[in-house]
Amino acid sequence: MKFGIATFITDEGIRPGPLGAALEARGFDSLFIAEHSHIPASRESPYPGGGELPRVYYRTLDPFVALSSAAAATQNLLLATGIALVPQRDVIHLANEAASLDVVSDGRAALGVGAGWNREEMRNHGTDPKTRGARMGEQLAALKEIWTKEQAEFHGAYVDFDPIFAWPKPVQSPHLPIYVGGESKAALDRLARYGDAWLPRAQTTSDQLNEVRRWLADQGRTDVPFTIFGASRDQEALDGFAEGGVQRVTFYLGTKPESETLRDLDELAALADSRR
Repeated sequence: MKFGIATFITDEGIRPGPLGAALEARGFDSLFIAEHSHIPASRESPYPGGGELPRVYYRTLDPFVALSSAAAATQNLLLATGIALVPQRDVIHLANEAASLDVVSDGRAALGVGAGWNREEMRNHGTDPKTRGARMGEQLAALKEIWTKEQAEFHGAYVDFDPIFAWPKPVQSPHLPIYVGGESKAALDRLARYGDAWLPRAQTTSDQLNEVRRWLADQGRTDVPFTIFGASRDQEALDGFAEGGVQRVTFYLGTKPESETLRDLDELAALADSRR
């Protein structure tokens, strides 16, 4: 298995350039970073992890700015959103930002995507939480049109535009890979239809991984690699990921100042080395 890092990059932690350089120096292959545009002060949506919403959720840097900084400090590191909240974004801007990251990184970008959970945050962006899944499906289809056509055109219930010119195009062919996050039936349907890779969370078991792989094969998708998002250091869980045929595990890295982060990375690198 390959090993990467999943984290929140904020104004209070290590900067993305030094983080990317540190990851590459320690043999990690990838950096996946989370995003939240903001957190509404009045919120009824419960935090999926339970309890109070962690401080990092309030302070994330824009992922494409942060990943561009990491790109400038690295040569081989895969640079990915984990995840971009697609239903909250304008699809034409998203296509431009992701393709621009692929260009400035010389083809090292990946777009991790998800529907999101914070309903108040979605509403602030003009998105109806009840239709976010259908909207996201159209957005992913539109992204592929924008990235691969000289004149892109799309007409749907939520995404609608006449022919447009939109550059840059991604360096990777046919486009940068789309990693679909989530384990629900809706997320898996989205993966089978639009995804290039699956990005399940660390709670996913080897039995679930194998079940999804069989289901994907039934959908005619035998080409989908799995990347685990935000794993702990639990050896039994890592064994399960190996048994489930996972191609990459990203360890969750807490958001801390640079000196503390480097110590944590040394420990995670040693663990990764022991599993290779």
